[in-house]
Amino acid sequence: MAQQVTTVQDSDLVSRVLQGDRAAESNLYQKYSERILFLALSELHSRPDAEDVRAETFLRVIQALREGRLRKPDSLSSFLVGIALNVIREHTRQRAGQESLTDREEEIGGAASPESVFYDDEVANSIAATARHLKPREREFLRLYYYEELPKDEIARVLGIKTERLRLIKSRALKNFREIYKRNRRADT
Repeated sequence: MAQQVTTVQDSDLVSRVLQGDRAAESNLYQKYSERILFLALSELHSRPDAEDVRAETFLRVIQALREGRLRKPDSLSSFLVGIALNVIREHTRQRAGQESLTDREEEIGGAASPESVFYDDEVANSIAATARHLKPREREFLRLYYYEELPKDEIARVLGIKTERLRLIKSRALKNFREIYKRNRRADT
């Protein structure tokens, strides 16, 4: 059965779900379930939380597909990852609102100072500012490659380029990112 699931085209799955085919919904879950779970685990580091995110993601995706809200059926995998990332962010925000600074210190190991908790936000802001200075294609490549962790052929398709060019784009994007990041950090000090 798993072999059959992986050979079903995304566009076929989308149209079958839109027509109310429950088996297609099951195939969709089987095809992408592990990928979404892995993504959630890598972000949340908690299996129960990751499983909650996976369930919520598929509920939202299937509802969106039933309502015909996916414009490009061939971009189903990107659509799924995008929704999963939104659910992860919502989960993280809810959890952050429920835990105190002391809880976070205990989670880190008890040795964290209040300043070190905010340091991560400072670094994240610096990285975001650096990314804004990259060329749009470089920024999009880095997002797809590192954040969404899409396969190279999918990234090439989204960017509209040949797979062979990805190595060059990755090299240039990382080089430019390092240079801009160093410049920004020196300007801040």
